[in-house]
Amino acid sequence: MTGGLLAVHAHPDDESLATGALLATWAAAGRPATVVTATRGERGEVIGRRWARLEGDGPALAEHREGELAAALRALGVHDHGFLDEAVTADVRYEDSGMAWVGAGRAGASDDAPPDAFAFAPLAQAAGALAHLLRLRRPHVVATYEPGGGYGHPDHVRVHEVTTLALELAAREDDTHAPAHAVPVVLWSVAGSAALRRAQHALAGDAVRAALGRDGRGLTLPDPAGEQSSVAVPDDEVDVLVDVAPVRHRLLAALRAHATQVQAVRAVDGDDALLGCYALSNAVLAPVLPAEAYRYAPGSARAEDAGVTWPAGVRPVA
Repeated sequence: MTGGLLAVHAHPDDESLATGALLATWAAAGRPATVVTATRGERGEVIGRRWARLEGDGPALAEHREGELAAALRALGVHDHGFLDEAVTADVRYEDSGMAWVGAGRAGASDDAPPDAFAFAPLAQAAGALAHLLRLRRPHVVATYEPGGGYGHPDHVRVHEVTTLALELAAREDDTHAPAHAVPVVLWSVAGSAALRRAQHALAGDAVRAALGRDGRGLTLPDPAGEQSSVAVPDDEVDVLVDVAPVRHRLLAALRAHATQVQAVRAVDGDDALLGCYALSNAVLAPVLPAEAYRYAPGSARAEDAGVTWPAGVRPVA
C-alpha cells in the first residue's frame, strides 16, 4: 500500500516548519500529498521592513500569506491544497486567533482574539469539514501536531483537537455521499529531546556563524538547558524519522517563501547535529535537524502493520 499523505496545519508556514521534509519526500516519490490549512494567518507578526505595512491589516496579510503558501507548496512539490473553511457547508471563514510569546519558543493565547478565531470554532463543525476531506482524499497517512500544538499556539492546539475528532468521524458510516474512510496511520510531529538540545548547542558553533554572516546580528540563541516546548519528546519515543538531507533544498526554499514569518534561513554544513537554521518573529535561532521526527498517535497502526510502505527517506525507528 503506497497511498496518500494528508497534513493538517493551522497557518501558512506550518506545513514547512513542522512537516516540510515529509511532504517533500512524499511528493518526490510521486505519491499524492495534500495540505489542509485552517486559517490564512491574518494575525501573524510580520518580519522586516519590506512587509511591515501588512501587520495589523488582516485581509492584506491573509492575501499575501496565501501567496507565500502557494510558493512554499511548489517548492515542496505539493500540488493539492485547501483551506479548511472551504469545506464547511455554512458561510464560515476561520481566522487566525493570534498568540503571545510567553517564553523562548513557547506561545500562549492572545488577549484580543477576534470573534471568528479558529480557536473558538465549533469543534463538530470544523471536524466535520475535515472528515469530509478525509473521505474524499482517502489518505493512508495523516500528519498533524501533538496535543500541545508544538509550542502552544492556540490554533495549533485546536487543529490537533479537530483532526482527532475528524479521524473518528471519517471512519463512521453516515448519510454523506462519500463513503467512510478509516485512516490507518496517524503521525504527530515531534522532535527528540536530546537531538534538539544537541542541535541547539550547535547553533552557537562556527558552522552556523559562517552560514549566517552579518544576518546573524540581532538574533539570539536558545538555551539548550532551558525548558522545552511540547514538541520535544524523549528520543526513545520517536517512531518515524524522515531524512532531511535529500530534500533540504526543497525544505529551505519553502521556508524562504514564507518571508513575512521566517528569517535567517540558511543551509549549514560541517556539523552533524543540524543541517540548517532559521528564526521566527521572536528572533530566536532554531535548527533544522538532520531528521524530521514523528510519533504514532494513540490508536494508530504502525505502517508495517497497516501495509503502508514508506517512501525512500522515511524510516521507522527500531
